[in-house]
Amino acid sequence: MINFQNVSKIYNKHSTALENVSFKIEPKEFISITGRSGAGKSTILKLLIGEEKPTSGRIIFDSYEVNRLKFSQLPKYRRHIGTIFQDFRLLTGKTVFENIAFALEVEGRPQKEINEFVPQILNLVGLQEKTQSFPYELSGGEKQRVAIARAMINQPDVIVADEPTGNLDPFNTWEIIKLLTKINEMGSIVILATHNKEVINTLGQRVITLEKGKIIRDEEHGRFIITN
Repeated sequence: MINFQNVSKIYNKHSTALENVSFKIEPKEFISITGRSGAGKSTILKLLIGEEKPTSGRIIFDSYEVNRLKFSQLPKYRRHIGTIFQDFRLLTGKTVFENIAFALEVEGRPQKEINEFVPQILNLVGLQEKTQSFPYELSGGEKQRVAIARAMINQPDVIVADEPTGNLDPFNTWEIIKLLTKINEMGSIVILATHNKEVINTLGQRVITLEKGKIIRDEEHGRFIITN
C-alpha cells in the first residue's frame, strides 16, 4: 500500500534528512519509526502527507505517486490519511464537537451527516461527555483523544502519529497507545513516530530504526535499540 523507493531528502549541503530510504508498509500494519532526534522520523511523515517533496526517489500510496502530486491534488489525497501531532493543534475557540465537525465542514458535508458522525467518533475515543467542552477545559490526554477523533473522522486508510505521547504522563500515554491499537485492529494502518522505549517494546510490532537519515534496522517484531 505504501512504498518508499530510494527516497532522499536534502535541505542543503550541510543537512541531509534522509538518504536512500526504502521500505514498504502493507495494509493493516502497525509500524513504529524510531531514532534519535534529527534521525529523519518526522521527515518521513512529512513526505508521506505531501508536506515536503523528496529530493530524489518515489513515494507510492495505492494509486498515488505522492512526490508528483500538485498542490491542488493534496486535499483529496490527504483524506486517506489522518494525522496526529504532539502538540494537539486544536482550534482553541471551538468546542470538542466543533473541532471534529470542522474537518467535515471544509469538505462541504451536510449538517445531518456531521451530526451523525461526530458523536459516533467521540464515543469511539471515550469523550462523549465532553462534546461541549473547549480545549482549555481538557487534560492533555483528552486533548490528544480529540485530535485522534478528528484524524479518524474521514475513516482514513492510514493514521500518522508524530510523537503523539510526547507531552503526556505515563497513564495517558498508555491510553493513547491502546486507542491507536484499537484503530489499527479496525483496519487502518498506524505509523507511529516515537522514541519511547517502553511503548515500542510493549507493542511488539514492526520497528524501523533510523540513524542519520538511513534505515539501520527494519524488524517485524522489533525492539528499541539505539546505538551510541
